[in-house]
Amino acid sequence: MLAAKDGAGPRPRAAFRMNRISRFLASTIGAKVGMAVTGLLLALFVVAHLIGNLLVFAGRGAMNDYAEMLQHLGVWLWVARLGLLALFLTHVALALSLAARNRAARPIAYAKAHTIQASAASRTMVLSGLLVLAFVAMHLAHFTLGWLEPAKYALTETLRRDGVELVRHDVYGMLVAGFRNDVFVLLYVAAMVVLGLHLSHGISSLFQSLGLRHPGYVAAVRLAGRGLAIVLAFGFITIPLAVRFGIVGA
Repeated sequence: MLAAKDGAGPRPRAAFRMNRISRFLASTIGAKVGMAVTGLLLALFVVAHLIGNLLVFAGRGAMNDYAEMLQHLGVWLWVARLGLLALFLTHVALALSLAARNRAARPIAYAKAHTIQASAASRTMVLSGLLVLAFVAMHLAHFTLGWLEPAKYALTETLRRDGVELVRHDVYGMLVAGFRNDVFVLLYVAAMVVLGLHLSHGISSLFQSLGLRHPGYVAAVRLAGRGLAIVLAFGFITIPLAVRFGIVGA
């Protein structure tokens, strides 16, 4: 049996796998696949997040019950949050890496623009992604951490359950109070338009990155991606507008 050099033992399998994954993601194909996988997981989260947020139309009880259920997850809620943040940062890092490689591969600009046929969404993916990143930071500071409007974040609801008086975080009241500020309404609506633009290209392009693109259904996938992006953006936009115009929280 050969002895390990310098007294080192065999490499752990986990470290070996991580090294293979990092090398794969460092390649162009690996970066595209990584972007597709992280993008798909983030898109699924956006769908779930919208479903939860739409409970605001069901009233204070439904919205706060949902928020209380999430809080009861305890440490696992923060594990999920940090996992989502890691996914998002990985997605952005891979996007910036691919953009840098594309620029390096074509240091001299084309004499004529060849992006006329490309959609506005595809031409601005990096920019829209960075704008979404900025929005996520603001959203966390606003509603998750309560840094922007601490008085509204501190709102509570008192209710009786099984004869016992309980006090819980009034997420419904916080959201309604937050969207009575026209500045936040405009910021959230603008951010959701950008998110819809980003998703309209990202959802359809991830199929190509995963090798699932086929001439027979490429048009249908593109249409479905744009349709889903519009539905998601519209769903989120309805919330601040409904509050601002008194449909919710009147």
